[in-house]
Amino acid sequence: MTTTAAPRARGSRRTGVAWLFLAPFTIVFLLYTAVPTVAALGFSLTDLRGTDLRNPFAVDFTGLENYLRLFQDESFLRDILNTALFVVVGVPLTMGIGFALAFALNTVIRRLRGMFRVVFFAPVVTNIVAVALIWQYAFNAEGTVNEVLGAVGFAGPNWLDDPNLAMPVVILLGVWRNFGTAMVLFLAGLQAVPRDVYEAAALDGAGRWRQLRHITLPLLLPTTLMVSVLLTVFYLQVFDEPYLLTNGGPLGSTESVALYTYHQFGSGAIGTSSAASFVMLVFVMLVSIVQFRLLRPRA
Repeated sequence: MTTTAAPRARGSRRTGVAWLFLAPFTIVFLLYTAVPTVAALGFSLTDLRGTDLRNPFAVDFTGLENYLRLFQDESFLRDILNTALFVVVGVPLTMGIGFALAFALNTVIRRLRGMFRVVFFAPVVTNIVAVALIWQYAFNAEGTVNEVLGAVGFAGPNWLDDPNLAMPVVILLGVWRNFGTAMVLFLAGLQAVPRDVYEAAALDGAGRWRQLRHITLPLLLPTTLMVSVLLTVFYLQVFDEPYLLTNGGPLGSTESVALYTYHQFGSGAIGTSSAASFVMLVFVMLVSIVQFRLLRPRA
């Protein structure tokens, strides 16, 4: 009896210590993630508005009405297309630039690799509000970009007030802000590829292009999957860039689903805002699953 009780007591103490260390994270997770998520799901099934917060008993259960209304809202459908454009254009550009810089740092720019890595990663940690102010100045009618265009004989437009030009500027800001993350991840993946594999390929007569195609890219597939998923999730939830540069304008041409959710919440339509946020969550999950299916390494 004594010999079996002692291990059980030690196991109970270890379990108690483990839960003690887990308690801070568990409490924060419940307060700031689990409870708000469940509450938002409940709000999305009601007609809750900001004015109802003083009298919660006046709220009516509406079921899926908010979700059905969303897909009948032309603004929401337009914002889905805008968000899809962020993903379709932003993700390949960010990954392409990030991989090109990582490849250059790994093969060409070796002596000053540390300095260039810091320079290229700087946009990721730069304050987005300050950057957005600079971009607003650079792309207005009399900004730096138009001054450069004027110096070579071109009359530049007011970029952020043109529905056809504002979106490319916002996407460009997103790419500029995120290519550093892709570069660092790709560089880590490239440095993990064994050098003797390249040496063996070189002895067999494989040039740089064949090594890139048949060695680097296949071995980099797990990193590519991770970068693709991270960037896709970011662009599906893009908010800072359109909010700070254009606030979704002009004429809603740069409004994303996340920004639509924010505007609905600001107008008091809490039920509609909650429904839109869950639609976005489903999009993120579905796209991530598809990417894992398509890009996962094959045995």
